Amino acid sequence: MLIDSHCHLEYDGLAEDQPGVLERARAAGIGGFLNISTRRSEWARVVGTAEREPDVWASIGIHPHEADQHADLGETALLEAAAHPKVIGIGETGLDYYYDKSDRRVQQALFRTHIAVSRQTGLPLIIHTRDAEDDTVAILEDELGKGTFPALIHCFTATGGFGRRVLELGLTISLSGIVTFKNASDLQDFAPEIPVGRLLVETDSPFLAPVPHRGRPCEPAFVADTTRFVAKLHAETLQTITENTTRNFFGLFKKAQT
Repeated sequence: MLIDSHCHLEYDGLAEDQPGVLERARAAGIGGFLNISTRRSEWARVVGTAEREPDVWASIGIHPHEADQHADLGETALLEAAAHPKVIGIGETGLDYYYDKSDRRVQQALFRTHIAVSRQTGLPLIIHTRDAEDDTVAILEDELGKGTFPALIHCFTATGGFGRRVLELGLTISLSGIVTFKNASDLQDFAPEIPVGRLLVETDSPFLAPVPHRGRPCEPAFVADTTRFVAKLHAETLQTITENTTRNFFGLFKKAQT
């Protein structure tokens, strides 16, 4: 059984055929789905799908693109939403300096707010980072100095140096379909350095469909293709990577087991 550790089931491309999307994924051997939120207005829908589907869980958080619209969001709102039994993660949150859709200082402040909630709840922090490696590491180091919290880098596309540093800090790394792209040679070189005990797989669907599905909306079923590719990079069997990533998911997202 595989877990898609990061998908957006409420986004266009999946939401209009959500039952079919889930059934196709289950038929492909996907046994669980973490439905990710990116703005407060979608929390109810994300959690509602998790309430309705026994193999779907939810996260609550604010994507860095949306930070300016949520600059006044405090810990209380996140803590209240995180109390729901199907909410198992905090995020996605983090820093995105590539698009710079929100003020960087607001992104940083909101990132720290999410970290505080992760620390208080014990729910893993789901981190988005793009073109912001130095500030992401600096904030993680500073906040870990205040007290530990579980965390992962989702859809990892950063440098090997950044990857090694976050592994040193105790984080988990999740690989998406990007790792299968022809132009992802640096990521393919780094991927085998990720210990199988610290590895997750995801689709980030409906985005980033892996080979051989390029050009199509991505679906959770396609995490199986990414996993096969990652197994080859690691020179491991598909079964080994499947078993480890699933074990890692439940080891990190402990609330999913309750």
